[in-house]
Amino acid sequence: MAKGKTALVTGASRGIGRAIAIRLASDGVRVAVGYLRNKERADEVVETIAAAGGTAVAVQADLSRPGEVVALFDQAERAIGALDIVVANAADIMERPLADCTEEDYDRIFGTNAKGVFFVLQQAARRVKDGGRIIVSSTGGTRMFFANQSLYLGSKGAVEQFVRSLAVELGDRNITVNAISPGPTDTDMMQDQYRDTIAMMSPFRRIGQTDDVADVAVFLAGHDARWITGQNIAAGGGVF
Repeated sequence: MAKGKTALVTGASRGIGRAIAIRLASDGVRVAVGYLRNKERADEVVETIAAAGGTAVAVQADLSRPGEVVALFDQAERAIGALDIVVANAADIMERPLADCTEEDYDRIFGTNAKGVFFVLQQAARRVKDGGRIIVSSTGGTRMFFANQSLYLGSKGAVEQFVRSLAVELGDRNITVNAISPGPTDTDMMQDQYRDTIAMMSPFRRIGQTDDVADVAVFLAGHDARWITGQNIAAGGGVF
């Protein structure tokens, strides 16, 4: 990772996004830490990066509102400069049978996970420098069978297709566009009732840690991944 690059990471106040932001910063990347509500946690990420000698700034936006996505990119560019890397990581999850889901449920999950990612990718396509990197967080759940996850998995299936199309559109500018599909990972989105069972599905007999996934993201953000685009990289410890 070249020192002096810039990155915007959405959903970076917690979980995998937090780990990606910190890991990028450790390689000398200036990072905009995107968040929705929890300013305190976003500021903690910024402070952690600064304490290690890195540079970061927290930027707030509701990604389900396209105007706020534009403002998010404006703020990030003012703070750290034109962007080399965008990581679209923000997501929401709901466990509910499809038959019981309401229109409000649909709007909430698809608003963040599909609509929000779509407009983040739109701004990234317009603003990321030639030769840059765009990375989207999906989920290994789209390759498996889970009850009560139709909204979450449906929204993630959509972003996987955004990636495939955008990779072709941006190829002439040498911008790579890829998805990462984490498996079960130790974050606050991990549902405790599945923890032990899913751990035993991995050859490593554990669930993933956020750093396991962050290292894959940082690889995709670097020069060594220049020949990888339009892909959905499994980072699930062999679960799928």
